[in-house]
Amino acid sequence: MITGKEDLLTALIEAYLMEKGTNEFYTQAAEKASKQIAKKTFGELSHWEEQHMDYIRYLYFSVSEDRDIQGFDYFSKKTPSPDTEAGIPAKELEKKLEMPQYADEQGAVALALNIEGRAFNLYRKLSEAAADGNARAVFKEMMGQEQKHIDYLNKMRGQLA
Repeated sequence: MITGKEDLLTALIEAYLMEKGTNEFYTQAAEKASKQIAKKTFGELSHWEEQHMDYIRYLYFSVSEDRDIQGFDYFSKKTPSPDTEAGIPAKELEKKLEMPQYADEQGAVALALNIEGRAFNLYRKLSEAAADGNARAVFKEMMGQEQKHIDYLNKMRGQLA
C-alpha cells in the first residue's frame, strides 16, 4: 500500500494500481446493479476512474525515461489491483454489493460516497506525507478529482431524496 514516502515514479505506479482496482470495482458494480440510476452512477464513476488511470499513465511517461507504451500496457493488464483507492480490498467491496442496503439507488450512492471520501482522505494524507514535491502535487491533484466525485454524488443523493 502506498505511503507517500515513495519517489514520484513509484507513487504513480501505486496510484495507478489503486485507480485500476477502483475502476474494476465500479465496472462490476454497474454490471450487477438492478436499477438504472445505480447502473448509471457506477458506470460514470468507472469512466472517471479510467480517466484517472489515463492521467497517471500520462504523468508516468512524462517524467520517466521509459517510453515503452506496450510494456506499460502489458504491466497494466497483468498486474493485479486488489485494493481500491479507498484502501479497501476490492473483494470486500464486492461482498457489500450483495447486501440489501446497497441494492437500491440510495445505497449505491452511499457506498460510492464512502469509497470516494476514503480516497480523498488517502490522497490528502499522501500529499501531506510526500517527500517528493512532484508526488505531492500529483496527490493534491488526485485529491481534487476525488472531491469532484464527492460533489457529484452528493448532488445525486439530493436528487434521490
